[in-house]
Amino acid sequence: MNPFIKIHSQDKVAVALRELDADSKLTIDGQELILKEQIPQGHKFALCDIAENEQIIKYGAPIGLAKSNIYRGMWVHTHNMKTGLGEVLDYSYQPQPIKMKTIKDKHYFQGFQREDGKVGVRNEIWIIPTVGCINNIATMIERRAQSFVKGSIDAIAAFPHPYGCSQMGDDQENTRKILADLICHPNAGGVLVLGLGCENSNIDIMKEYIGNYDDRRIKFLATQQSDDEIEEGLRLVEEIADHVSQFKRQPIPCSELIIGLKCGGSDGLSGITANPTVGEFSDLLIAEGGTTILTEVPEMFGAETLLMNRCENEELFEKTVHLINDFKNYFISHDQTIYENPSPGNKKGGISSLEDKSLGCTQKSGSAPVRGVLEYGEPVKTRGLNLLSAPGNDLVASTALAASGAHIVLFTTGRGTPFASPVPTVKISSNTALYQRKQNWIDFDCGSIVNGESLEKLGLELFEYVRAVASGKKVKSEEAGFHDMAIFKQGVTL
Repeated sequence: MNPFIKIHSQDKVAVALRELDADSKLTIDGQELILKEQIPQGHKFALCDIAENEQIIKYGAPIGLAKSNIYRGMWVHTHNMKTGLGEVLDYSYQPQPIKMKTIKDKHYFQGFQREDGKVGVRNEIWIIPTVGCINNIATMIERRAQSFVKGSIDAIAAFPHPYGCSQMGDDQENTRKILADLICHPNAGGVLVLGLGCENSNIDIMKEYIGNYDDRRIKFLATQQSDDEIEEGLRLVEEIADHVSQFKRQPIPCSELIIGLKCGGSDGLSGITANPTVGEFSDLLIAEGGTTILTEVPEMFGAETLLMNRCENEELFEKTVHLINDFKNYFISHDQTIYENPSPGNKKGGISSLEDKSLGCTQKSGSAPVRGVLEYGEPVKTRGLNLLSAPGNDLVASTALAASGAHIVLFTTGRGTPFASPVPTVKISSNTALYQRKQNWIDFDCGSIVNGESLEKLGLELFEYVRAVASGKKVKSEEAGFHDMAIFKQGVTL
């Protein structure tokens, strides 16, 4: 096992793949280097002298500036480097040549073909409240309805949330869009929409957002108008179950898959192991004709030009510029620092600046061209790689991916997390120690890259794993019975 990695030929730092002791002698590019300090796993050390205010290069790009002189062999982290990013920027379109992956054979998974032409990878019944006031009613119906799970039904799950009333403007609009997106999601064979009756986003309003619907699939209950909302809700769920239980899995081309890409609790290995593996998977799925969605816009800051220059045309480039600058303006409008990132856990794992984090984060997008740019709550329309406007928060961003149509979310992590989302959420570890320690959380390990596993081989393994999940294999959070959702709160609460 190589004890370190120099990611790009132009890099001024290397990354320790295991903890390295002070005074260790390393051979890099044919020259001996003696470490001046102990270097924790995932952390960086200088390959050359770096002067104060000089750019620090990793991934072949700047990840920040030296706060003071840094000498060859020194530990490079938050104590001696800082972000080099500015505020809202002007950009120019400089498209880069892209070589797409090709495949010989088309692949299939066992999924559910819906009557409206959509495809699902689960056959669940969802209970979605229109307002937070009835969350407990939704969860009680969920609990008592488990006896209706039969046939091909995978689960019956409620999705409580605190919104749907006392919101204004775009904030309320976003809640309605997300709820409507989930109500229409093809992973749900049937949905009970549970309303209160006096809320802003009441059932009649929500019907306008849902559009045409199959009344065998979607049922509505306004609890203020029911003498016994629990019994009435159970009766409706049983009717839905009778319909949903008849669906059967059948072979469906992988070109129909839509996969969300997300990371959280990243460490210094995330951009070397897990994220590039997901990028390899993304390129493979897109070669099949499938679709991936990359989100968490604040974690594109510092790597955004790489995505902009992969835009298929200038119109998409301009949309990506707005995606980035609109999110920066969101920070500014709330008097917040744009680059208040990375988190304490990221720093402990070896990430020193937002550029460092972003350049690792965007590895998940692979090398395919950007073919779509989505607003928050906007369903995906274009096959290939899409960018989605959503924050970095794990639950909010993963819910946004599901709302835009993702059947499955791939979630890379160096620290671990048990959360779920409305769709199967595959936890992918950047290091094997995490995988071995938290096997009740982690589904797939990418730490083997540190020991010489090839990125191409691991990408193919992940592709086959996703096919299995799409065909019904439960991920760890599903086995635990977890279903979560979170809506992006952006405005005033009355």
